[in-house]
Amino acid sequence: DSFDILGDGVKELLVGRDDGMIEIYNFESADEPVLRHDYALSESIASIQGGCVGKDGYDEILAATYSGWLTGLTTEPVHREGGSGEELKLSQEMQSKISSLRNELEQLQMKVLQEREKYQQSSQSSTAVSSVRAFSVNDKFTLNKDDASYSLILEVQTAIDNVLVQSDVPLDLLDVDKNSAVVSFSSCDSE
Repeated sequence: DSFDILGDGVKELLVGRDDGMIEIYNFESADEPVLRHDYALSESIASIQGGCVGKDGYDEILAATYSGWLTGLTTEPVHREGGSGEELKLSQEMQSKISSLRNELEQLQMKVLQEREKYQQSSQSSTAVSSVRAFSVNDKFTLNKDDASYSLILEVQTAIDNVLVQSDVPLDLLDVDKNSAVVSFSSCDSE
């Protein structure tokens, strides 16, 4: 998207990438855009949009991720500073908002505990049937021309515990910055 998120009168380029990066490019010179800000999410970004969403006067960037989460980045200051010995006072609207969010959080925690207890009881029943839920997998296998390597990206809407890669030819696995995997090699029987 293109949007004036920096408030300088010139639209910036908002980029959401498959690797989870949100980047803001500014066109300070006519030659090429300059990266001004970036932010890393844990999953690929499906859509990105700039605008005023949450509070008048503060522009935001909204990003939709692969699993459907909406993430917002705002220009509204997070911290307010008071003078020496001055206490920070919250408006009545902000106090009621915080109170309703706390109540909603407590209700959700209670609901999770109830569902977890219900699941434990049903799984210990003699008539319980277990099934594995089918998940859609977002996968990409792309060639990196710079170092002649392939990049395998797997995304699922749940935690990935293990990935098994089997190959008929020898492989060298390269470590990358965003990789949190522990690699284990084992040889296969050729037959």
